[in-house]
Amino acid sequence: MPKAAPFEEHHERYDAWFGEHAFAYLSELLALRPFVPWQGRGLEIGVGTGRFAAPLGVGVGLDPAPAMLAHAAARGIEVVEGVAEHLPFADHSFDHALLVTTLCFLDAPDQALREARRVLTPDGRLVIGFVDRNSALGQLYAQRREQSLFYREATFRSAEEVEQLLLGSGFAIEAWGQTLAQAPDEMCEIDPLRPGHGQCPFVVVAASPACAPSEVSLAGWVRAPEERPGPGAGLVRRADRFTGPG
Repeated sequence: MPKAAPFEEHHERYDAWFGEHAFAYLSELLALRPFVPWQGRGLEIGVGTGRFAAPLGVGVGLDPAPAMLAHAAARGIEVVEGVAEHLPFADHSFDHALLVTTLCFLDAPDQALREARRVLTPDGRLVIGFVDRNSALGQLYAQRREQSLFYREATFRSAEEVEQLLLGSGFAIEAWGQTLAQAPDEMCEIDPLRPGHGQCPFVVVAASPACAPSEVSLAGWVRAPEERPGPGAGLVRRADRFTGPG
């Protein structure tokens, strides 16, 4: 698969990025944390090296690149080789599903989202993390796409386009969040999660296949990470283990 080839060939370089940009990585991780349920069976579609699934407690990961899956398996993930458009799982197999910077690489994102809806329980949740095309960083990535090893085949989308994809695939939007006010190379501290979208490039959206969206509260998560109560504070400490290679 052409889009998976750079990740297969350069899997170590990909995984090393998270250690080299620890503040950006932890900011994204903490932005996802309020949306991903602590309990239930979870699936990450496009799990990569498991950098998000492992600390977020998502037990199963799917990816088309075997070398990436080897990293994820080493992090304790149950790995399955496959593609998002044809998930090799039975209906209603998972309580929640996660896609992090995966949507931009899908050949048929609408089909992939319908597949995600199929494998989710009726009261399940889909969480998507993506780079907003309309953000300054998203535009920079798009402009330099041809020079990028990993983003050469990417199709970046705006928050509005992701929303339309979700609604067209039978999901109801629950909540939005965003982070990375600075470019990853410029960050010297963890950036807090902010509600909504439109100000920061890394956007998180939670959606439900149910008719009525369930409540997702960001209260207590829009402050600096060290001020966050409960699970967030613990995550900062535990996530330190995942900033290095493997």
